[in-house]
Amino acid sequence: MSNDNLIKMANQIAQYFASQPDQEQAVLSVRNHLQMFWAPSMRKALLAWQTEHHGEDLHPLVQAAVTGAGWEA
Repeated sequence: MSNDNLIKMANQIAQYFASQPDQEQAVLSVRNHLQMFWAPSMRKALLAWQTEHHGEDLHPLVQAAVTGAGWEA
C-alpha cells in the first residue's frame, strides 16, 4: 500500500474521532483503531513516514497517536 493511501486513511480515521470533546480520548481512539484494524506493516510504514517527514500531511490526532506512549508499530 502506498504511503499516500496510508496517510489518507489515517487522516480519515482522525477526522472521525476529532469530534470527541476530550482530546486525549480522541488520540486514544485513533491509536486503538490503528492498532486493532491495521496490519503491523501498515503501522510501521505510518510511523516511518511520521518520523521521516515530522508529521507532514498527518492530522494532529494521528501524529499524537503514533508518537505517544502505548503505540505499537
